[in-house]
Amino acid sequence: MSWLERLTGGFRKTSDRVAENLSGLTSKAALDTATLDDIEEALIASDLGPEASKRIRDAIAARKFEQIDERGLRTILAEEIEKILAPVAKPLDIYGFPRPHVILVIGVNGSGKTTTIGKVGHLLQEQDYGVLLAAGDTFRAAAIEQLQVWGQRIGAPVIAGKEGSDAAGLVWDGVKQATAQGIDVLIVDTAGRLQNKSHLMEELTKVRRVLGKLNEEAPHDVLLVLDATTGQNALNQIEVFQETAGVTGLIMTKLDGTARGGVLVAAAEKFGMPIHAIGVGEGVDDLRPFDPRAVARAIAGLPPA
Repeated sequence: MSWLERLTGGFRKTSDRVAENLSGLTSKAALDTATLDDIEEALIASDLGPEASKRIRDAIAARKFEQIDERGLRTILAEEIEKILAPVAKPLDIYGFPRPHVILVIGVNGSGKTTTIGKVGHLLQEQDYGVLLAAGDTFRAAAIEQLQVWGQRIGAPVIAGKEGSDAAGLVWDGVKQATAQGIDVLIVDTAGRLQNKSHLMEELTKVRRVLGKLNEEAPHDVLLVLDATTGQNALNQIEVFQETAGVTGLIMTKLDGTARGGVLVAAAEKFGMPIHAIGVGEGVDDLRPFDPRAVARAIAGLPPA
């Protein structure tokens, strides 16, 4: 199955939900203000967020339709979602950066963070970059073991310490090892941080400070991994981590397991931050940079163009 087929299938639950929420709205006699309001509310209920939903409503209103059929509504929906996604769809680019290029990966427990690190490592390996993984989530032995499994799976070395060891010290060792061995990219796992766990946020600040001593520009990327199944809560996570961790880009996972994939659009419209990749499955190849048009058409329930 091609990536495009997996992508379309991954958004099936989301497109079904959008279709269900919009059901019946195009059969009304006139596309009047009340119907436009109903369409906007249906899009908000589909997790597209108030900003994007209003933008789409206004786009429909601007075309001054007297009436619109279901296909026409889906087409406009796809066009407007593509306009929202296109500016933020930016594959992770490490070309021209000093080596090692340090990527700090953050997110709450259960977001798919450690798995995402393995998949991002694989993506970079496909571009002929050498990758070293650092098991900086030292709070959980399971996280260390999981990253080691992914290292074996993609053929990348993993630097790890004992459970409870100092994450900042481990990151220091990781940079030293990557530098000594001429490795292009160091990807650092971190403990899953809940917004109210101030000591974990402090540890993240310490990791960043240690990296800064070794390289003023490090970390070069701070990637926040978001679980699409959490819906609008993902937007709250972006706000908190943007303030405390200096997030530079987003990765959204588990889009295949939810009807709430519209939150991808909400995040793009509200924050305008780069979305480097999306995940639509468990396989090593199921995390990829995305095509805004393909994603927009998938959400709208239209076949690939």
